[in-house]
Amino acid sequence: MSFFPAKDPVPGDARSCSAVEQVIVPRSVDLGEFQVHRALPSGQSRMVGPFIFFDHFGPAVFRAGNGVDVRPHPHIGLATVSYLFDGEIVHRDSLGNAMPIHPGAVNWMTAGSGIVHSERTAPERRSGGEPLHGLQLWVALAAKDEETAPAFVHTAANDIPELREDGLTMRVIAGAFGGLRSPVATSWDTLFVEARLKAGAALPVEASYEERALYVITGEIDIGGVAFGPEKLLVLRPGDRVAVRAIQDAHFVVVGGAAMDGPRHIWWNFVSSRKDRIEAAKADWQAGRFPIVPGDTREFIPLPEQ
Repeated sequence: MSFFPAKDPVPGDARSCSAVEQVIVPRSVDLGEFQVHRALPSGQSRMVGPFIFFDHFGPAVFRAGNGVDVRPHPHIGLATVSYLFDGEIVHRDSLGNAMPIHPGAVNWMTAGSGIVHSERTAPERRSGGEPLHGLQLWVALAAKDEETAPAFVHTAANDIPELREDGLTMRVIAGAFGGLRSPVATSWDTLFVEARLKAGAALPVEASYEERALYVITGEIDIGGVAFGPEKLLVLRPGDRVAVRAIQDAHFVVVGGAAMDGPRHIWWNFVSSRKDRIEAAKADWQAGRFPIVPGDTREFIPLPEQ
C-alpha cells in the first residue's frame, strides 16, 4: 500500500508482562470502506528483525463498483510481502508481472534498485460484496543487497507448509518454525508465521530468532498470565521462550528475524541505509525516470509534498 496520513495514537492502557518488551498500538486510518492499522514503523520500535513496515487492512466488504485502487508507485531498498486472509488483489509491476493474490498465497516483490507496482481489485470482482482482509509487510534488505535487481515471486497457498493438531492451525510463510520450513526464499534471517488457536490451545514460540513480535488479528491470548486482545503488536523480549495460549479462539501472526545490519531510513515508499539514495529516488520519481507498469499506465501516485 502507499502513503498513510495518520499520526501516532496517544499511548493507552498498554499491559505488559516480563516476556513482552513492548506493546505497540497501531495508528489507524479510515479509507472509506476499510481501515488500515499500521504497527510498524512506530515511535517505540522502527523494526522487528527485517520488518520495517506492518499494515493490517480490513476486514471489509466493498459496495458495488468499488474496490482497491492503489495506483502505480515506486519502491527501492526493500521487499514487499502481501498476504491475504480474504478477498483478492491484482498485483502488476514494471517487470511485466500481473498476478492476482488469493488467501494463503504469498506475493514477495523485491524492489532492490527500483520497481513500480500497482494493486487493484479486478473489474469482474466489483459487482458488490467483495471482501478484503490481509497484511502487507515491508522487509528491509541487507545493505549489500539494497541495489539488487528487482524481482517478483508468487508462492501458491498449497505450497506453504501447514500443521493442524491439538486446536492449532499453523502456516510458516517465511523461515522455519515448529518443524516446518517455508519454501519462500529470503535474503535475511526472516520469520513469518500465521497461527489460529482454539480456546485453551497453546503455541510455544521458541527463542531461535533474535527479534520476534506477535500481532493479534482476532480473539484474545495469554502470555505469562497477561491477556492481550486484537490489533496490538507485542514485541517479545529477546532470548525468552514464550507460550501463547488462546483465551478465546485466536488468530495471530508471528514476525521477526535477525536484527538488521544497521539503521534504515524510510520516506514514503523508499527504504535505504543511505539518506542520499532516498533523495535520488525522490528525484527519479519526480522526473519520470522509474519504469512504467505495463497494463496500468493511465495514472500514478505523485511524490508527496515534503
